[in-house]
Amino acid sequence: MSEKDDDKVRLDKWLWAARFFKTRALAKAAIEGGKVHCRGERCKPAKEPRVGDELLIRSGFDERTVIIRALSMVRRGAPEAQQLYEETADSITRREQAAALRKAGALGVQSDGRPSKKQRRQIHQFRDGQ
Repeated sequence: MSEKDDDKVRLDKWLWAARFFKTRALAKAAIEGGKVHCRGERCKPAKEPRVGDELLIRSGFDERTVIIRALSMVRRGAPEAQQLYEETADSITRREQAAALRKAGALGVQSDGRPSKKQRRQIHQFRDGQ
């Protein structure tokens, strides 16, 4: 594939090639759902990204800010796909902090199922302020 072919690539195809989404249909749905912003604005799946553009990509709990380093229409292995973009340092720290908070929150709330009769009484006393 020549360099000229990679100059005109759709945003949904680039997101698929960079392995942010498993299929182009998922990439298209994410863009249309407002989960992908290019240069701080919502965009369309047919938008042609350029090298140096900054993308904000929300997927699940994660929010990544990446800068496009290369364009590709072909989906290749993960090491090659990671060469297409660079995640900002601020984005990496935010994601790690959010993951740590989620992990800490998940460990703090553990349930053994329904409360026992004694626990229900304690809950009612606490709620009623007795």
